[in-house]
Amino acid sequence: MPRTFIVEADGGSRGNPGPAGYGAVVIDPETGQPLAEAAEYIGTATNNVAEYRGLLAGLRAAHALDPDAEVRVRMDSKLVVEQMSGRWKIKHPDMRPLAAEARSVFPPEQVTYEWIPRERNKHADRLANEAMDAGQAGRPWEPRDSRAELDAGGAVRSAAARAADAAAEAVEAAEPKAPPVGWASADLGAPTTLVLLRHGETALTPQKRFSGSGGFDPELSEAGHRQAEAVAAALAARGTAQAVVSSPLKRCRQTAETVAARLGLDVRIDEGLRETDFGAWEGLSFAEVQERHPEDLDAWLGSAKAAPTGGESFASVARRVALSRDKLLARYAGRTVLLVTHVTPVKTLVRLALGAPPEALFRMELSAASLSAVAYYADGNASVRLLNETAHLR
Repeated sequence: MPRTFIVEADGGSRGNPGPAGYGAVVIDPETGQPLAEAAEYIGTATNNVAEYRGLLAGLRAAHALDPDAEVRVRMDSKLVVEQMSGRWKIKHPDMRPLAAEARSVFPPEQVTYEWIPRERNKHADRLANEAMDAGQAGRPWEPRDSRAELDAGGAVRSAAARAADAAAEAVEAAEPKAPPVGWASADLGAPTTLVLLRHGETALTPQKRFSGSGGFDPELSEAGHRQAEAVAAALAARGTAQAVVSSPLKRCRQTAETVAARLGLDVRIDEGLRETDFGAWEGLSFAEVQERHPEDLDAWLGSAKAAPTGGESFASVARRVALSRDKLLARYAGRTVLLVTHVTPVKTLVRLALGAPPEALFRMELSAASLSAVAYYADGNASVRLLNETAHLR
């Protein structure tokens, strides 16, 4: 059975915005004992940004203890709890990337959120105040200075800060809740559309060898260059892409540069879009992996958390791909963006959009230089518009 942790987190600002800090504690639910504490002075910020920073620190502390644990987050910020639970929209640009980072620490199914009254969150509140005191005194907060566990009745945020939180929560509560998934998304305005292009062939592609980000970085083959030209012509004819973002690996950059030149756009690199690191399997065929690493392969086929020796699990890939997705959606809101990437990131984005389980990755075909597309709406819903289109290659 996986371990369970309780994360209690808080943040505050003396001025909103003003000198700000956060605190977080990881607790053993069986004994009630703190397992880890985190606190930091973050300079000038708002209450809500400090609260998100506290959440992120608490999740990271829990992940360092056990990345497979189930986590129950408790916070006295209804705003953060409702937004991270998906019931309220995140409008503020400073909070969107923080929320995206928080979602990337653990797989979403391992984390739940619960609102608690302020009087039940005094440990984290005290840590946040210790961090602010230290910062305003010109020194960093140190774990050895913590009195939060002993002084659970310590300082709480000012009445002005509490009023500011209440006002923010009232604004969010007045906003309409997300409509049901499906047809209702049609009335939410222009979506942000990610057009997903798998790179063209390399010498390894026809041989169906594992080619990730952990081996040598192959270039496009002659066939791959022809495929890149064909997809560039097709996308130029459609005329919808407004930006091009690529994995840092050479086969993607070459494909992206061919398309971008045809579209008159620049290429932006996103590290999160790289392929899975297949570790010891790099360059091997499936049959060779089955012969040389049978136990690893069985584990990998049975769980998204299993990784090739020296490599990366699909669960880990999903976290970084989701983080890149959320940052791109915030950066290119309402626009159509071409992402030039690899098999696993494309399948992962489609899987997440469908709400499908990790094993769905093994049930999708994705050809070299194929196009897929997902539209993302303002309410958080997504619609898969296209999968594995290859008409431009025929």
